[in-house]
Amino acid sequence: MQTASTNICERMGRSQELSKIKCGTVIGCHLCNKSIRDISWLLNIPHSTVSGIITK
Repeated sequence: MQTASTNICERMGRSQELSKIKCGTVIGCHLCNKSIRDISWLLNIPHSTVSGIITK
């Protein structure tokens, strides 16, 4: 059974899927009080993808 965060990570982006490691990195950065803009810039992924992972 997959969790909600795993499902969103696998569905994000039509051309490229985020790995579980990258999803975990997004969540870890968020827990360290990084902004969505900072996380997006650091990991080179769209703002909408970052916010989608955080909200799920």
